[in-house]
Amino acid sequence: MSASAPILEVRDLHVSYGSIAAVKGISFEVATGETVCLIGANGAGKTTTLKALARLLPAHGTLHFDGHSLLHRPAHELIGAGMTLVPEGRGIFARLTVAENLDMGAYCRSDRAGIDADRDRVFGLLPRLKERARQVAGTLSGGEQQMLAIGRALMSRPRLLLLDEPSMGLAPMMVQKVFEVIRSVAAQGVTILLVEQNARLALSVASRGYVMESGGITLSDSAPALLANPGVREAYLGE
Repeated sequence: MSASAPILEVRDLHVSYGSIAAVKGISFEVATGETVCLIGANGAGKTTTLKALARLLPAHGTLHFDGHSLLHRPAHELIGAGMTLVPEGRGIFARLTVAENLDMGAYCRSDRAGIDADRDRVFGLLPRLKERARQVAGTLSGGEQQMLAIGRALMSRPRLLLLDEPSMGLAPMMVQKVFEVIRSVAAQGVTILLVEQNARLALSVASRGYVMESGGITLSDSAPALLANPGVREAYLGE
């Protein structure tokens, strides 16, 4: 576990869909500046966990972001507080241009000079978006839309970026490019909590990881240790 102070602390988190318990009392934390991943099979509760953190689902337990409770905080306040979710399926504004999507990421900001500087930074990180700035976002490829979703999130200047299944539905070459972007974002000091079914890729960019099964956390360790773990290798790495 990192010596840095945790920016996110989760204790005994429970989330249900009606009478069905989807997340069953999990606990974990993410230190400032870390990249941490949640890996596990489809249906393990990973996306539900992120939605609970983003306050898109009701939850019980202890959720602290930057030392403050999240449980009674509305979702729309979190971006201004420094937490941003890139949802599964990307969730771009399909009828807006690339540039307009990026502007939407900065909707809660009023520092025009800073917004312009951050747009230039995003275009530097994601040059393909600069080439397509005037293009309608719905006409982009899946990989380009994923990059746009990440770029839009960065426009809010997040201190904690929640990434939900960024490789889903993408061609292998585009998956590699998206994960190169994730590495670059982490290198700039943004804390990342990554949910990803591709365990090998997730562990290649993370410092630590948690394995989720049937709504619980069954294993946690450093990323290298999880990559070397025989059970993880058999269950999630196809070995």
